Amino acid sequence: MIRKLSLLTFSSLLFAGFALAQAAEPAALPRSVAPADAKVYILSPANGATVESPFTVVFGLSGMGVAPAGIEFENAGHHHLLIDTDLPANLSLPLPADEQHVHFGKGQTEASITLPPGQHTLQLVLGDHLHIPFDPPVVSEKITVTVAP
Repeated sequence: MIRKLSLLTFSSLLFAGFALAQAAEPAALPRSVAPADAKVYILSPANGATVESPFTVVFGLSGMGVAPAGIEFENAGHHHLLIDTDLPANLSLPLPADEQHVHFGKGQTEASITLPPGQHTLQLVLGDHLHIPFDPPVVSEKITVTVAP
Protein backbone atom coordinates (compact mmCIF):
# COMPACT_ATOMS: atom_id res chain seq x y z
CA MET A 1 0.00 0.00 0.00
CA ILE A 2 2.81 2.43 0.85
CA ARG A 3 4.54 1.56 -2.42
CA LYS A 4 1.34 2.32 -4.41
CA LEU A 5 0.85 5.59 -2.51
CA SER A 6 4.46 6.63 -3.17
CA LEU A 7 4.09 5.88 -6.88
CA LEU A 8 0.83 7.84 -6.99
CA THR A 9 2.43 10.78 -5.13
CA PHE A 10 5.47 10.72 -7.42
CA SER A 11 3.25 10.62 -10.52
CA SER A 12 1.15 13.53 -9.22
CA LEU A 13 4.24 15.63 -8.49
CA LEU A 14 5.74 14.82 -11.87
CA PHE A 15 2.51 15.83 -13.65
CA ALA A 16 2.25 19.05 -11.60
CA GLY A 17 5.86 19.96 -12.42
CA PHE A 18 5.28 19.29 -16.11
CA ALA A 19 2.14 21.46 -16.09
CA LEU A 20 3.99 24.33 -14.41
CA ALA A 21 6.88 24.05 -16.87
CA GLN A 22 4.44 24.24 -19.79
CA ALA A 23 2.69 27.30 -18.35
CA ALA A 24 5.90 29.26 -17.73
CA GLU A 25 7.34 31.48 -20.45
CA PRO A 26 10.54 30.04 -21.95
CA ALA A 27 13.72 31.65 -20.69
CA ALA A 28 15.28 34.30 -22.90
CA LEU A 29 18.54 33.36 -24.58
CA PRO A 30 21.55 35.64 -25.15
CA ARG A 31 21.24 37.57 -28.40
CA SER A 32 24.04 38.23 -30.88
CA VAL A 33 24.79 41.90 -31.40
CA ALA A 34 24.23 43.38 -34.87
CA PRO A 35 26.18 46.34 -36.23
CA ALA A 36 24.19 49.57 -36.09
CA ASP A 37 24.29 49.94 -39.89
CA ALA A 38 23.05 46.41 -40.70
CA LYS A 39 20.07 46.24 -43.04
CA VAL A 40 18.07 43.42 -44.59
CA TYR A 41 15.62 44.03 -47.43
CA ILE A 42 13.66 42.33 -50.17
CA LEU A 43 15.17 43.10 -53.57
CA SER A 44 12.42 41.37 -55.52
CA PRO A 45 9.47 41.34 -55.89
CA ALA A 46 8.76 45.02 -55.36
CA ASN A 47 6.23 46.18 -52.78
CA GLY A 48 2.78 46.16 -54.40
CA ALA A 49 3.82 43.79 -57.22
CA THR A 50 1.47 41.28 -58.79
CA VAL A 51 3.18 37.90 -59.23
CA GLU A 52 2.37 34.43 -60.49
CA SER A 53 2.96 31.52 -58.14
CA PRO A 54 5.55 30.19 -57.74
CA PHE A 55 7.68 33.35 -57.68
CA THR A 56 11.22 34.15 -56.60
CA VAL A 57 11.98 36.28 -53.56
CA VAL A 58 15.49 37.78 -53.63
CA PHE A 59 16.98 38.75 -50.27
CA GLY A 60 19.32 41.71 -49.76
CA LEU A 61 21.70 42.36 -46.86
CA SER A 62 24.21 45.12 -46.08
CA GLY A 63 26.50 45.69 -43.12
CA MET A 64 26.61 41.95 -42.31
CA GLY A 65 27.36 38.64 -43.97
CA VAL A 66 25.42 35.44 -44.60
CA ALA A 67 26.39 32.20 -42.82
CA PRO A 68 24.59 28.87 -42.48
CA ALA A 69 22.63 28.13 -39.32
CA GLY A 70 24.60 26.37 -36.62
CA ILE A 71 27.87 28.09 -37.57
CA GLU A 72 28.72 31.11 -35.45
CA PHE A 73 30.46 33.95 -37.28
CA GLU A 74 30.67 37.49 -35.97
CA ASN A 75 28.36 39.89 -37.85
CA ALA A 76 26.79 37.08 -39.92
CA GLY A 77 23.45 35.31 -39.88
CA HIS A 78 20.87 33.67 -42.10
CA HIS A 79 17.53 34.74 -43.50
CA HIS A 80 14.03 33.93 -42.26
CA LEU A 81 11.02 34.89 -44.38
CA LEU A 82 7.83 35.80 -42.54
CA ILE A 83 4.74 35.20 -44.67
CA ASP A 84 1.39 36.73 -43.70
CA THR A 85 2.44 37.23 -40.07
CA ASP A 86 3.99 39.78 -37.73
CA LEU A 87 7.29 39.59 -35.89
CA PRO A 88 7.13 37.34 -32.82
CA ALA A 89 6.56 39.26 -29.58
CA ASN A 90 9.66 37.80 -27.91
CA LEU A 91 12.71 38.29 -30.13
CA SER A 92 15.03 36.67 -27.57
CA LEU A 93 13.75 33.21 -28.54
CA PRO A 94 14.54 31.24 -31.70
CA LEU A 95 12.17 31.99 -34.56
CA PRO A 96 9.55 29.29 -35.09
CA ALA A 97 9.76 27.08 -38.18
CA ASP A 98 6.43 26.69 -39.93
CA GLU A 99 4.59 27.81 -43.07
CA GLN A 100 4.64 31.44 -41.91
CA HIS A 101 8.26 31.46 -40.65
CA VAL A 102 10.44 29.95 -43.38
CA HIS A 103 14.10 29.33 -42.46
CA PHE A 104 16.95 29.56 -44.95
CA GLY A 105 19.57 27.95 -42.75
CA LYS A 106 21.86 26.92 -45.61
CA GLY A 107 22.66 30.56 -46.27
CA GLN A 108 20.31 30.98 -49.23
CA THR A 109 19.85 34.49 -50.60
CA GLU A 110 16.76 33.80 -52.68
CA ALA A 111 13.88 31.35 -52.71
CA SER A 112 11.04 30.14 -54.88
CA ILE A 113 7.78 30.67 -52.99
CA THR A 114 4.39 29.16 -53.75
CA LEU A 115 1.38 30.99 -52.33
CA PRO A 116 -2.34 30.82 -53.14
CA PRO A 117 -3.98 33.61 -55.13
CA GLY A 118 -4.65 36.79 -53.19
CA GLN A 119 -2.77 39.42 -51.21
CA HIS A 120 0.16 38.38 -49.00
CA THR A 121 2.76 40.08 -46.83
CA LEU A 122 6.47 39.23 -46.81
CA GLN A 123 9.15 40.33 -44.35
CA LEU A 124 12.74 39.23 -43.70
CA VAL A 125 14.38 38.72 -40.31
CA LEU A 126 18.06 37.91 -39.94
CA GLY A 127 18.72 35.21 -37.36
CA ASP A 128 21.99 34.19 -35.74
CA HIS A 129 23.47 30.68 -35.70
CA LEU A 130 20.69 29.61 -33.28
CA HIS A 131 17.82 31.23 -35.28
CA ILE A 132 17.54 34.05 -32.70
CA PRO A 133 17.02 37.57 -34.10
CA PHE A 134 19.94 39.93 -33.56
CA ASP A 135 20.03 42.80 -31.08
CA PRO A 136 19.03 45.24 -32.41
CA PRO A 137 16.77 43.22 -34.73
CA VAL A 138 17.78 43.22 -38.40
CA VAL A 139 14.35 43.27 -40.03
CA SER A 140 13.14 44.37 -43.45
CA GLU A 141 10.12 46.49 -44.17
CA LYS A 142 7.01 44.39 -44.66
CA ILE A 143 5.95 44.32 -48.31
CA THR A 144 2.67 43.29 -49.89
CA VAL A 145 2.38 41.20 -53.06
CA THR A 146 -0.68 39.99 -54.90
CA VAL A 147 -0.59 36.48 -56.31
CA ALA A 148 -2.58 36.36 -59.54
CA PRO A 149 -5.30 33.70 -59.90
